[in-house]
Amino acid sequence: MLTNYHTHTNFCDGKDSAEDIVKIAIEKGFDAIGFSSHGYTSFDLSYCMKNTAEYIAEINRLKQKYKGKIQIYLGVEEDAFELVKREDYDYILGSSHYVKAKNGIMPIDLGHEHFKSLLKTFDGNRIALAKAYFETFTDYILTRKPDVIGHFDLITKYDEKDGFAFLNNPEYVSLAEKHILQALKSDCIFELNTGAIARGYRTSPYPAINLLHLICKNGGKIMINTDCHNKENLDCFVEQSKLLLKDVGFNYSYVLYDGKFKKDYL
Repeated sequence: MLTNYHTHTNFCDGKDSAEDIVKIAIEKGFDAIGFSSHGYTSFDLSYCMKNTAEYIAEINRLKQKYKGKIQIYLGVEEDAFELVKREDYDYILGSSHYVKAKNGIMPIDLGHEHFKSLLKTFDGNRIALAKAYFETFTDYILTRKPDVIGHFDLITKYDEKDGFAFLNNPEYVSLAEKHILQALKSDCIFELNTGAIARGYRTSPYPAINLLHLICKNGGKIMINTDCHNKENLDCFVEQSKLLLKDVGFNYSYVLYDGKFKKDYL
C-alpha cells in the first residue's frame, strides 16, 4: 500500500493546503493519507497550528468530499512539551522538537545555526544535550503512549553537516540505544521518517540504522512516513524505505486503514 500519516499543511508550517495534498495523493495512487499538523504550543507559536478547530473541520470536510477515492485520517503531531485533546483526533503522532536548556525550552530543529547556538547552552557537550532530549521524549512516550512515535532521533538532524559527531560517538550510540529499548516498552509504532532527506539535511531516514535493527530485533512496530511539508515530496523515499526495512529484517510495516492500524507486508 502507498500511505503517509505525517503530513503538514498551511495550517502550520506546511506549504500547501490540505485539499491540494489530497488531490496529489490521489494522482500518485495513495491508498490513505493522514494529516498531522503541529499541535498548539503556547510557548512557541512559530510553526504550530493557531486555529485547531478550523483544521479539524477542514480535514473532516475532505474525508466526506473524497470518500471512495482515498481514505483520509485526522491526526496531529503532538509535542512532548504540550499535550492536545486526544479525543479530537483519529490518531496522535507524538514527537519532541524541544529540549529544556539553561534559558528555557528551546527547539532542536530550527536550523543548523540555531542548533549550534543551542549546543553552546550545554557548554558544547553533545551527550548532555542528547541526554536531556531523550530523557524528556522517552518519559513522554512511556506515559502518553502516542499511536505513532515521530522521528525518534531528531536530535541528529544536522549530524551529516557536523561530520557525524553524534552517530560516530560510541557514548551517543549507547545512549540512543538505551532509550529506544525503553521506548519499545510502550508498544507504540515507530515511524521511519524520510522528511530530512526531502529537505536536504540527511541522506538516510530517522531512526538511524542501528536503532532500526533494535526495533526489529525486539519485535517493535514500524511505519513509513515522509513528514511531508511540500506536496511534491509526499512519496519521497517510500520505495527505498520498504527495501531498507526488508534488509533490516522487517516483514511488514503498519498502516492506518479502515479505521485500524494493520500490517502491510513488504
